[in-house]
Amino acid sequence: MGNLSCCMQVPQSQVAMKEGFGKFEKVLQPGCHCMPWFLGKRVAGHLSLRLQQLDIKCETKTKDNVFVNVVASIQYRALAEKADDAFYKLSNTKNQIKAYVFDVIRASVPKLNLDDAFEQKNEIAKAVEEELEKAISAYGYEIVQTLIVDIVPDEHVKRAMNEINAAARLRVAANEKAEAEKILQIKRAEGEAESKYLSGLGIARQRQAIVEGLRDSVIGFSVNVPGTTAKDVMDMVLVTQYFDTMKEIGAASKSSAVFIPHGPGAVRDVASQIRDGLLQGSVSHE
Repeated sequence: MGNLSCCMQVPQSQVAMKEGFGKFEKVLQPGCHCMPWFLGKRVAGHLSLRLQQLDIKCETKTKDNVFVNVVASIQYRALAEKADDAFYKLSNTKNQIKAYVFDVIRASVPKLNLDDAFEQKNEIAKAVEEELEKAISAYGYEIVQTLIVDIVPDEHVKRAMNEINAAARLRVAANEKAEAEKILQIKRAEGEAESKYLSGLGIARQRQAIVEGLRDSVIGFSVNVPGTTAKDVMDMVLVTQYFDTMKEIGAASKSSAVFIPHGPGAVRDVASQIRDGLLQGSVSHE
């Protein structure tokens, strides 16, 4: 119906190529146009002005001989002012762009080690974009953006890299654990030393209090009971403590068996030993 009425329309975001007897005449913008077919006029085709994206996967080798697949994403569009060049000069735009991308990637990546390739993705993308811009602009296209989406090494290389990273992390974890255990042992030793120091102070004070208590008992007994000497009072006090100790040992339900010589002579020997020990402790403390 449009051909019979010599009218045709161009959709939005597109342009059409008008020819007269097979020769290009003009670019038709979106809207309605008169196309007198009986005068040899016709539309050769339409060209989209929308932004297009081309995803490319290129296999290449790095400087350290690792094969990788570089995934690039090219965003491009035809220029409205050069629509005739974009329509007539390139027969297959996508294949042409792929060829340029392959050429730049295979020239750039082999200069880099694998780790450097991951770090310099932006530099690779910039090199691809600059080369494409110079080559494609002459054909009426514009490169909007070039992205290196991913660099995928061989599966065996990925597994080896993961194992290296895992080993490094385990080594760091082991060092941290050893350092923590070292700090814990140091703190435990410091705590034990402090505990023993305080325990020693407590024992020293306890012995001092015992000595002072015995001294007060001896003085008081000597005053109240004339004719007794300090030695007599000390022997009596020590023997009393001896029997109290024996009583406590016998009363304890979970005490181990303790064999102590018992008798008048034994009691005297025990009293002598205790007295000598307390006196020596008092002298050393002073």
